[in-house]
Amino acid sequence: MIPCIDGQEAKAMEKVKTIAVNVAVIALISVALIWGNTLYRQHAQFEKGEKGWSAGDFTAAVAGYEAAIHMYTPGSPTVERSAENLWRIGQMAEQNRDAARALIAYRALRSSFYAAAGVYTPGEVWIKRCDARIAALVQMQQGR
Repeated sequence: MIPCIDGQEAKAMEKVKTIAVNVAVIALISVALIWGNTLYRQHAQFEKGEKGWSAGDFTAAVAGYEAAIHMYTPGSPTVERSAENLWRIGQMAEQNRDAARALIAYRALRSSFYAAAGVYTPGEVWIKRCDARIAALVQMQQGR
């Protein structure tokens, strides 16, 4: 036998449904706003890195790309481009025999992904690559 629901119970259930829907909509809008804000700031930091790199300003380039990775959003091509640019800066510094700047670039790249870690650590491939280069550069510096 199916229990009968009276008018008051039906109204109460409808009110609960309305509240649940409103909460879900507000949560989705909040997530979308946070995501959008993060993407905007990520692109702004990337552009600062690009401008720094174009001007030959090592510090501004590294800081901009590093901050863009800190604004990590899954699937964002800006994060990958920032990582590639930091890696390239490190490689160029190594080619110029500037181990100190290479270490700065590699450490910035590695620490950016560690800073973005939460439930999982993004950029694990980059972290491993940086660990290898950092270890080699530190060993080289100690061998002098």
